[in-house]
Amino acid sequence: MIESGLDNHTLMTCSPKLHSSLTATAVAAACEASKSSKSFIKTIQRVKSQNWQTDIFYVLSAPHHCDEEKITEGQKLITDGLSVVKAANKQQNFASATSSLGTILHTLQDFYSHSNWVEIGNTFPNSNLIRANAPVGEIAAITRETCRSCEGDDCKNNILEDILLEKVLTSGYFDVFSSSSKPPGKCSHGGFFDRTKGKEPTGGINKDTYTSEHGHLHSQAANLAIAASSELLEDVRSAAGDREFLQMMGLFKGKPLCFCVDTTGSMGDDIEAVKTVTSSIIDSKVGTEDEPSVYILVPFNDPDFGPLIQTTDPNIFKSYINSLTPAGGGDAPEMSLSGLQLALTGAPPNSDIYVFTDAPAKDDYLRNTVIALIEQTKSVVNFMITDVFGFRRRRQAEENQQQSVRMARADSQLYRDLAQASGGQAVEVTKGQLLEAINILTESTSSSLIVLLQAARNPGNAENFTFAVDESIRNLTIYITGASVDFTLVNPSGVIQNSSNTTGSPTFSSQLVGNLQTLQLNTEPGVWEIRMESANPYSLKVVGESSIDFLFDFIEESNGPFGGFSLIQNRPTAGGNASLLVTLIGSDVATVTEVTLVESSGSGQVNGTVEAQGGGEYIVRFNKIPSVEFVVLVKGQNNNGISRASSGIFQRQSTTSLRASGLTVTVDDSDMVLEPGTPRSIPFSVMTTSEGGSFTIQATNDQGFTASFPSSLLIGAGGSANGTVNITAPTNTPSGTGVTLTIEAVAPGGADSNYDVLRLTVLPKVTDFSPPVCQLVSLQSNCSENCSLSMWEVSVQVTDGVNETGVDSVSLREGSGTLNTSMAADNTTLVSYVASCCSPDVQLVAVDQVGNVEICSYSVRTNAIQAVNQTVTTTVTSFSARIDFSIFLGFGFTFLSFLLQSLRL
Repeated sequence: MIESGLDNHTLMTCSPKLHSSLTATAVAAACEASKSSKSFIKTIQRVKSQNWQTDIFYVLSAPHHCDEEKITEGQKLITDGLSVVKAANKQQNFASATSSLGTILHTLQDFYSHSNWVEIGNTFPNSNLIRANAPVGEIAAITRETCRSCEGDDCKNNILEDILLEKVLTSGYFDVFSSSSKPPGKCSHGGFFDRTKGKEPTGGINKDTYTSEHGHLHSQAANLAIAASSELLEDVRSAAGDREFLQMMGLFKGKPLCFCVDTTGSMGDDIEAVKTVTSSIIDSKVGTEDEPSVYILVPFNDPDFGPLIQTTDPNIFKSYINSLTPAGGGDAPEMSLSGLQLALTGAPPNSDIYVFTDAPAKDDYLRNTVIALIEQTKSVVNFMITDVFGFRRRRQAEENQQQSVRMARADSQLYRDLAQASGGQAVEVTKGQLLEAINILTESTSSSLIVLLQAARNPGNAENFTFAVDESIRNLTIYITGASVDFTLVNPSGVIQNSSNTTGSPTFSSQLVGNLQTLQLNTEPGVWEIRMESANPYSLKVVGESSIDFLFDFIEESNGPFGGFSLIQNRPTAGGNASLLVTLIGSDVATVTEVTLVESSGSGQVNGTVEAQGGGEYIVRFNKIPSVEFVVLVKGQNNNGISRASSGIFQRQSTTSLRASGLTVTVDDSDMVLEPGTPRSIPFSVMTTSEGGSFTIQATNDQGFTASFPSSLLIGAGGSANGTVNITAPTNTPSGTGVTLTIEAVAPGGADSNYDVLRLTVLPKVTDFSPPVCQLVSLQSNCSENCSLSMWEVSVQVTDGVNETGVDSVSLREGSGTLNTSMAADNTTLVSYVASCCSPDVQLVAVDQVGNVEICSYSVRTNAIQAVNQTVTTTVTSFSARIDFSIFLGFGFTFLSFLLQSLRL
């Protein structure tokens, strides 16, 4: 028996009462997820970027824009993509889900701008566009004329009367090179870049802007695109459930909690510490705004790693952790990087990941792949290393001990490098110190954690660092890792405190565990200085909590006919100019004044020119990029509620270290679906701006699927070459499984490398396009004038047809009663709902295994007993690059308003 009550639906309710200025921060606060505005904005940007790039990469693909009367083909793109969104979301593969969402929203919205749906008098969306194999309307035959030439610049009446009268669908032809592709008598798309508009019949019918040939209908087309997008999102929400939908959009209470744990025999003490700290985190944070949004566990040893275990239930996670048992381990190296790779691809972006081990990596060949995933996800990796590989399973003779110590240091350096690349810590402690160390680090797991400064020096040297603390910052903390690292700290008032005497300090309290020293500062706004005075290698990180933070991406100007820019998904090109998109979040009045690329392990930096774009976005241009690893440092002014004594200056720094490359790796992402058991060929190309030679190729995927690829490509100086990765998902792979394929190219000599990452979704061929069916069995009530003293009950049978996939879930959309479901012997889902007569309406959401949705409504209001299908209308959209730029800017705000329509986490 499956029982579903209200608890799963009322954990968090978004309040519709917001400030008149609708922002991501306001929505996050209304959803009681105030610290998730950064991940929410990042998700919106991902959807926008994929939407925008449809115009860049598929500019001449008529189905992607519903051009050239390819409306049925456009419908297939939408419904196929919608299947990917639902399947990926069901497996919590949110990055793939939102990427596909952006692509299909573009095609959906272009239908209203590029077809004559508005001209033939429709005032509601074409709902069948999001229903597979459903009729979208009569489409004009290829031989049927649809347009006449415009009268000069006046195209208001260029669609033929019989087309309008018979409500026949058509859309404009478009070509940037030639007009010959347009058949006789057909409409053109129109606009500056369309060559077909000069061929009879001349003109166009697009409604992309107010100045387009049918710009007089631009507002109607835009409004229908908004309504249609809302309808599609409502379908995704219904299939996923409120909480899962909001998680897909990056709205959740706290950060993910992700542990990678070595489970070999010597890890017994470590595993016990993990169990203790897990219970501590869960017990202290469940029910608070820092409650982890998802719990992830990846075990590893040798030769195995995984599976990735993921849950939103803290008690289930406790049981997973408590079930870990140390065993085996004959030799020292373990599959630690394979486990970390799986965690990086399975956890949401910007996660904090903790790796527990006392052994070196056996799979160190994954080093560059892991760094690529760190750069992609911007997740922070912390290594908890016990005994510094203190001869675990290495019982060499006495004369070999010195060599063993050197091996241990070299092994741990890999972990230190990966930690530095991500902005994390490589903490080296004894097994007895592990619990204390992990407690220190996990205390700072707030979703509002920001970085003010971080640097690493190897070898160490005397150096002074300054950082500005603004009045929004709380819980100011400094982490220093390294052996025997001396420092002097100067606060804004000029009080000097050095590391040799920390007892009774008025400036900070300190704690030393293993190689980790933690300074909890007495937060004081102003400019602080820390003078590092050690010749030993060290890392320095200054963090705090604040709502003010930033997002960034390198961008590339588009050379396509519609302009704009695309996000660079891998490393920016070395040796030339670069542009950075910076988004400031957490304040309506703060402004960015300075953006700098700062060397991670040195003092070099490159200043950029900042240009405000509005809405908290800035484009920053650099005349060069550092030739070594670097981080992004943002400074600005915040005059909101500051004291007279404060300057209002703030600074924030990225956690992830980045690097430029003379290589470019590009993967064909036109099809991001893997059908189980069917081999798939994925083309890629490698281009170099430098010398030629034999370039090493490596392709890895986080699921361990069988794949083949060329081990090298021969490329001439300044040239390029193509290759193919062949990959097959096993036939039993669950639908919606995410597969992260990383393709890396390494230049001769290994001095330079770059990569591309393709996120695939496993999806069997979908043959079930029919939603479940609700059949009313009984409806009983004893409702009276005093509704609080009476109850009503409804019983419903939910089925999904003989040859369909079956009912997956039945949930409560509207109603404050109790819902119970059970499975009958014939696989019919039996539903009963009992409620007070004061709550006379109920809405049930029935979803089958592939995400087809039926919404069934019942009521005990007078003359209102019914079972109907309903579509809930809300206001949400993405944008199309061919629709007016105002929709581009307004996407975020209309999308935000959708999330306030009674959504629940």
